[in-house]
Amino acid sequence: MRDAWIIGAHSTTFGRKPEASYKELTRETYLGVLGDAGLDYGQDAGADIEMVWFSNCGMWVDGQSSIRGQVCFTPLVREGLFPERVPTINVEGGCASAQMALNGAWKDVLSGQSELSLAVGVEKLFHPDAPERTQAAFDAAIDALDPQEWRDYYTAAGEQAGKPFDPGPGRTIFMDTYAMQACHHMKRYGTTQRQIAAAAAKSHANGALNDKAQYRFEMTVEEVLEDRPITWPLTRSMCAPIGDGAASVLVCSGDYLARLPAATRDRAVRIRASVLTGGKYRDLDEPGLSYVAARKAYAMAGVAPDDIDLAEVHDATAFCEIYQAEAMGFAEPGTGGALVEDGETGLNGRIPINPSGGLLSKGHPVGATGLSMIEELCSQLRGEAGPRQVRSPRLALSENGGGVVGFDEAACSVVILERS
Repeated sequence: MRDAWIIGAHSTTFGRKPEASYKELTRETYLGVLGDAGLDYGQDAGADIEMVWFSNCGMWVDGQSSIRGQVCFTPLVREGLFPERVPTINVEGGCASAQMALNGAWKDVLSGQSELSLAVGVEKLFHPDAPERTQAAFDAAIDALDPQEWRDYYTAAGEQAGKPFDPGPGRTIFMDTYAMQACHHMKRYGTTQRQIAAAAAKSHANGALNDKAQYRFEMTVEEVLEDRPITWPLTRSMCAPIGDGAASVLVCSGDYLARLPAATRDRAVRIRASVLTGGKYRDLDEPGLSYVAARKAYAMAGVAPDDIDLAEVHDATAFCEIYQAEAMGFAEPGTGGALVEDGETGLNGRIPINPSGGLLSKGHPVGATGLSMIEELCSQLRGEAGPRQVRSPRLALSENGGGVVGFDEAACSVVILERS
């Protein structure tokens, strides 16, 4: 099988950007990824790109669906910054959309159909004058055709978890499902709210070191615990914020890489594995789809959990770091809370998790999130992460999940990267 390499990775800053349009965010990250790959911005910029995979989930609430990527790239084509006639595939899979786009670009290269493929994620979730649009974008990530099925499922699961399913105002349904999963973990294994708060405090400390993060301030465990309750055991500081942003990755073949300047080759990152899985209605005690995706990714890459030097996981809530640490095999079931509380997921810990600050601090513009996680891992593997640099990493893992089917995400991606 051919190798696939990342030669460019870029993320905009994340935050509330009501003044920035989808097209402007697309332009910023596209030019940024060209610059990161050492490619010109001139008339032939991106001339070798043969395919675009465009990730977005919420543009339809602003009236644009169906051809989102084509619309966002039109000004770049007109100005000669992007080649004409390049096909664009629009990708939508909830919060996992961006790494689903990466999976498409990776397959382009592995198949031999493309020597250079581009994955882009763009999202705007902050609508200050129309908050119902934000809610609509999230509501689209759960079954709207048979809602009684998931209501009945969550009602029964709430009894098992010891936390009744009781949706309320001021939060999405996802926060209720995460809270129920947290309560079940606490009931079964003795995980504590303080351990969840420790994950949040660690992520805020990392985010304070990330100049692209939406939240750049530290918080103590006590401050996290004393923050405004969302749904027990989750406080506001344990939940990812709403924001806007874009990210992108350029994937090429080994043959294409060999023709590039040494400075670009030296920064290339190899994709060792890219795995997607789909969700199902499962029992609370059954392993989820991220567990399955991780095992497939380890087998594809020929590595084990102990070989991974750092990870970015999808922490829509701080509990997710505990849950995913176990699902990825970094901790035995039931010990993820202790792993976090003991500092093992910190920058200098045994397995640093979310050195970027994670979704909690870096932010979560849904359609861009997964590629921003890849950008962080590329920075770390290249030794370019500045004050949050992890010590001499060689292998890195990203887990990115989106949408819900019961207590599974609807879709999950696990990617393993290597700095050769």
